[in-house]
Order: sequence, then structure tokens, then C-alpha cells
Amino acid sequence: MSQISLLASLARRSSGLASRQYRLVDHQGAPHPILDDLYDSIDAAWNEAVVWWGQNSGQAPEPVGIGIEVSTANGGWRTLRPPGC
Repeated sequence: MSQISLLASLARRSSGLASRQYRLVDHQGAPHPILDDLYDSIDAAWNEAVVWWGQNSGQAPEPVGIGIEVSTANGGWRTLRPPGC
């Protein structure tokens, strides 16, 4: 099981009935300046990040310099995957 699949599985289990949203962050942990959107799943967010990174980074495909955060029940954000991992 890949790291992203494992994170998606854990996010689904921990979310209970609450709907979670995901967002992409830059290397400083701020919302990504271009991919600043909310996603319904970790897979949707990560797929967009990988495609964008491959088209715009000018670097080798890994590590991707984009992270993923998930919304929390109290309205905050929690990092699931830091940039560059």
C-alpha cells in the first residue's frame, strides 16, 4: 500500500461522519499559490499536485514540493503530508 493510499485510508477512518476537505500547501506550509483549491479526497488533491509538479517544476518528479492538509472538526488544518516527502 502506498503512503498516499495509507493516508487516505486513515483519513477516512478518522473522519467518521464529518466531511473532510483537503488542500495543497507550498514548501512553507501556506496554501499553494496556484493550486489554491479545496478537494473532496486526498487522492484528488494529490493527483492534481503530481500533474502540476511534473509540468512546472523543471526538476525530477520526486520529491514533490507540495504538501497536503486535511480540515479538522474545529475548523483548522492538519498536515497529512509535508512538502518534499
